[in-house]
Amino acid sequence: MRKHIKSKMIIQLVLLSVLTIAMIMLFLTYQTYGNWEFALLLRGKKLLAFVIVGILTSFSTITFQTLTQNHFLTPSILGFDSLYVLIQTVLFFIWGSSHQRDPRLFIINVVLMVFLSVLLFSALLKKEKQDLFLLLMIGMILGTLFKSMSTFLQVMMDPNEYDKLQGKLFASFSNVEVSLLVLVIPIVMLLVILFMKAANKLDVLHLGMDQAINLGINVGRFQKYLLFLISLSVALATALIGPITFLGFIVANVTYQWLETYKHTFLFLAGALLSILFLVSGQFLVEQVFQMNTTLSVVIEFSGGLYFVWKLLKERGGNT
Repeated sequence: MRKHIKSKMIIQLVLLSVLTIAMIMLFLTYQTYGNWEFALLLRGKKLLAFVIVGILTSFSTITFQTLTQNHFLTPSILGFDSLYVLIQTVLFFIWGSSHQRDPRLFIINVVLMVFLSVLLFSALLKKEKQDLFLLLMIGMILGTLFKSMSTFLQVMMDPNEYDKLQGKLFASFSNVEVSLLVLVIPIVMLLVILFMKAANKLDVLHLGMDQAINLGINVGRFQKYLLFLISLSVALATALIGPITFLGFIVANVTYQWLETYKHTFLFLAGALLSILFLVSGQFLVEQVFQMNTTLSVVIEFSGGLYFVWKLLKERGGNT
């Protein structure tokens, strides 16, 4: 990489870091009215959730898009969101809402999501038959199946339990359990190290499957390894705060436009910073501007949907 391009990207990352830290300070200190301890305790918990979800979402989406060679796809196409809804519905259906703050249910959620994902791509990505797009299509079909099964169980559920379940199925940063954060942080740190170690191979994979094979990468094994990291990241983020479809899509594509590089070390760092910046800014708007009349997940899904349509029309216009 040329020296001046690398210097430019480092300056961009520093600017992004300064902007993110400034936004975090504003979020933590705005209108605390002297109640520093209470405000920092309440907002600090949310901030920790923003950092964890921001890192997991950006790293997993950028990796998934390099793997699929498509900037429109996100890991949710593998049916993670639908699987989360199904698991929550089954848990509510069997045990009711009284056990929902039990950390063991969080672990069950994560283990089930990762286990089913590994089972799926281990069965479909066998030896020479490394058909990644068959995996994506089956993931979409399974997503529809999971939704149908969830709807079936929800129809038979007690109305009070159903009402509580609906609250659980929307992403929320306000009710994150501190005990879960303590459990998740070491796993997130390990995932960051593993993604960073895979960055150089992802740079090669960015050139295409054939070029990666010619340059000595065992693509089949590397695909399975990356899908495991992606599955664990998405499972942790979804089980922690609930499903958010468009956050990864927004962050990954803005990162590509901001840095204009294929180097995944820089893409990961910028993506994580952008993700945290978006989440903190969005929560600040929800609390201080909209006066809690909406939720952060609604803002993300609405703006993400508009951005998706705009990018789709832009790409289509560029190809005609």
